[in-house]
Amino acid sequence: MRKILLIILMLTVIAAIAFFAFAPRYFDSTNNILDGKLLEPVSEEATALHKTLTIVDLHSDSLLWQRDVLGDNNYGHMDLPRLQQGNVALQVFSSVTKTPTGQNYDNNNSDGDNVTLLVIGQLQPVRTWTSLLERSLWHATKRDRTVEESGGVFAAVNNGTDVTSLLADRSAGSTDRTGALLSIEGLHNLEGKTESLDVLYDAGFRMAGLTHFFDNELAGSMHGEEKGGLTPFGRDIVRRMEEKGMIVDIAHLSKKATAEVLAMATRPLVSSHGGVQATCDVNRNLTDDEIAGLAKTGGVIGVGYWEGAICDTSPKAIVAAMKHIRDLVGIEHVALGSDYDGTITARFDTSGLVHITNALLEEGFTEEEIRAIMGENAIRVISEGLKPASELANAQSIEDIAE
Repeated sequence: MRKILLIILMLTVIAAIAFFAFAPRYFDSTNNILDGKLLEPVSEEATALHKTLTIVDLHSDSLLWQRDVLGDNNYGHMDLPRLQQGNVALQVFSSVTKTPTGQNYDNNNSDGDNVTLLVIGQLQPVRTWTSLLERSLWHATKRDRTVEESGGVFAAVNNGTDVTSLLADRSAGSTDRTGALLSIEGLHNLEGKTESLDVLYDAGFRMAGLTHFFDNELAGSMHGEEKGGLTPFGRDIVRRMEEKGMIVDIAHLSKKATAEVLAMATRPLVSSHGGVQATCDVNRNLTDDEIAGLAKTGGVIGVGYWEGAICDTSPKAIVAAMKHIRDLVGIEHVALGSDYDGTITARFDTSGLVHITNALLEEGFTEEEIRAIMGENAIRVISEGLKPASELANAQSIEDIAE
């Protein structure tokens, strides 16, 4: 009997070692994939133009995974070498802290959580096993450590000065330097506490969506059970975000909550990743009224690359959504929002962003329009959005004095 127990114990240890060694990579490599479908050849004109662009992607979930962002990986959608190959100047990295079991676009409750098993399997600090706030703080630590270990190639972006410095370095020839800005996918990580917003800001987070795939203390989700509007807590947090210089992201919000945020916003909003219902009639995508409302705030819409955003994965489908936004409200409101590493299937990873440039040229977009879409619009909104209200007020006072 003792021998049998010893064998069982050894097998258990071996199974545990195998799980922690191989499971995280397995989940990553099987959930963040490419569909392998044919891509059209890229023209010499597109290749040459792409090398001169300032490219910004408003949404990636790469920090969720154990993958080394600095490494040259052969799975997933993104790492620093592929960001450099894609000529990305600034990448927004989102913190995902909880997703519902049985996740779908139509109706989810908040009872289950897929992320907990991933957190434990990746042997993250024990404090992250039960606290959503700590999970985001761990993601911020991962970003900051990556910056430190990159030898200056990866740059943290926390304010407008960081944006200016990054762009100046790239203009001076450091085109392999990529900025990293932190965002949050669902402010359930506040855990119902207003003061948690200050903790997240101090950790470097500068953009946040109020909800993800389920209703929470702030608002209804497009994919939740109630799909309600903003709560008093949610309204307070939106005001505080605008005051602090945190960009409000309306992605995943219910229709009612979206309308309420659009009505109360005093700063440019973003829809960081998604599509438009005119070209892909999926509930999470924006209606024309929502597009117009967001445009009135001066914000941008990050068009995604996956089936749920564009009803396809082709560059042409991405550009079709962009064209609709341009024709409806103007080119200045179009941006990139890949949702890379967000358990999606795409046609190309971040090293292949030139395929979007190529498709834009084929659809007759001008060079000026392509520059705006691929990054200049996002840079405008981020640079403005990171300014605290006090800084904006001071700038206004200076202007008044000058007049």
